[in-house]
Amino acid sequence: MDTKRLEELNLNHLWWLLPVAAAGGLFYLLSAILAPFLFAAILAYICNPLVNRLAGLKIPRTLGTILAMVFLFGLFAALLLIMIPLFEQQISLFLERLPGYLDWFRQHLAPWLKARFDIELQLDSAYLKQALAEHWQSAGGLAAQFLPSLGSGGLALVGFFANLVLVPVVLFYVLRDWNLIVARIDEVIPRRWHEQVGAVAREVDDVLGSFLRGQISVMLLMSLFYALGLRLVGLELALPIGIIAGLLVFVPYLGMIVGLTLATLAGLMQFQSLGGMIPVWVVFGAGQVLEGVVVTPWLVGDRIGLHPVAVIFAVLAFGQLFGFFGVLLALPMSAVLLVGLRVLRKSYLESGLYR
Repeated sequence: MDTKRLEELNLNHLWWLLPVAAAGGLFYLLSAILAPFLFAAILAYICNPLVNRLAGLKIPRTLGTILAMVFLFGLFAALLLIMIPLFEQQISLFLERLPGYLDWFRQHLAPWLKARFDIELQLDSAYLKQALAEHWQSAGGLAAQFLPSLGSGGLALVGFFANLVLVPVVLFYVLRDWNLIVARIDEVIPRRWHEQVGAVAREVDDVLGSFLRGQISVMLLMSLFYALGLRLVGLELALPIGIIAGLLVFVPYLGMIVGLTLATLAGLMQFQSLGGMIPVWVVFGAGQVLEGVVVTPWLVGDRIGLHPVAVIFAVLAFGQLFGFFGVLLALPMSAVLLVGLRVLRKSYLESGLYR
């Protein structure tokens, strides 16, 4: 009897193993084209509650999907229209100040590097001034610089924009048929496993929803905090540095390290003294405490439980597989995989193999 039962358990595990192995192999083979579909699915997951609410108001699902997409992309377009002129203004300011920064580097930092580390750096500041001035005047702004590069970026750039166009198309169909897709998946689940799979799906939904809502809120709040804090202490490049530092907080310590490095370099060239840098460092110290003690525990909590090393590995791994979209997909997909690993660990600890 024990041998027969063991064989049944092995067959049950085999039925689980075969679909998982097939899905993993297919995932690997199609990794080059899966990114826009996964990204669209995550956007559909975010927008689905809004469409369901519109459906509750007797608005047809197709019309509700269109309205949700218009709202989503309208919000994105509004952010771009607000941010691009501000960034262009900051870049213009940086280019105006850059010749002075180069002179400061040549007069102060280069001799210090030579004296301490025997490193000799030669910068032709006059040539750089002339080159930057001519380049910026001929570009006519940020958009004028960006558009000509579309024709010279090669196949990688073409593929990126093809995926970018594909995202809203896939998003429309997935969002419109979301409930139908979920119902079809539910139908094919074996009834003996239906309760267990349903419990796992609900846990994934809870963890992923909490993560997406919380992490987006953390990124926006920290971007606002760093931008306002650096502006209050008088840093001229406060806006771009603050936004970069805030948007990178989804990787532990990366936003603080990158933002602090950029702010230190910009502050040294602007204030030209360590005394002027103290308020800048205070802003990042306060931001790190605020994020770690208040904002992240409040908005995200410890529901996901990803170790910082695991987060860094996930970002690099998904970036390697899917490029730019992979970086955006890294933590949501890792949160889903973590739930699966918890279930596997629990099954393993309760199995006869472990005992």
